[in-house]
Amino acid sequence: MNKDEIAKLQAFLRRSFGNDGIRVSPDPKNATEAAAVQFGERRIATITIDDEDGDRSFAFAMKIPVGREVLQEYLRRLFENDKLKLVARGRKTDSVELNNGEDFLGVISADDAKGSSFTLQIAILDFDLEDDEF
Repeated sequence: MNKDEIAKLQAFLRRSFGNDGIRVSPDPKNATEAAAVQFGERRIATITIDDEDGDRSFAFAMKIPVGREVLQEYLRRLFENDKLKLVARGRKTDSVELNNGEDFLGVISADDAKGSSFTLQIAILDFDLEDDEF
């Protein structure tokens, strides 16, 4: 990932989660293909490049180490944003959507049958980054 992409991804995530404390930097283990997402001193997620379809896009993945009953509150406290909310996905019962107000952010899926940990996945397309100024 180049510096321009890193800066645009950071601006996108700050806007999406409503918090300017999010930082994106090259992943020390794989700087050309991945970025680390930090909040404060904590690494909270990884972004990888997805060039499969010939279009450049990015895959955000964040492990969430809490159970279903506290998932929404955990995310609200983590990002200091009371507008974050979980929304059912119609007929799908294995996952929920994460929204910031009415804006869709991504999908949260259970990592195990007990629902004791989850993964938030956000697909970030190249045009999602076009309007970001930094």
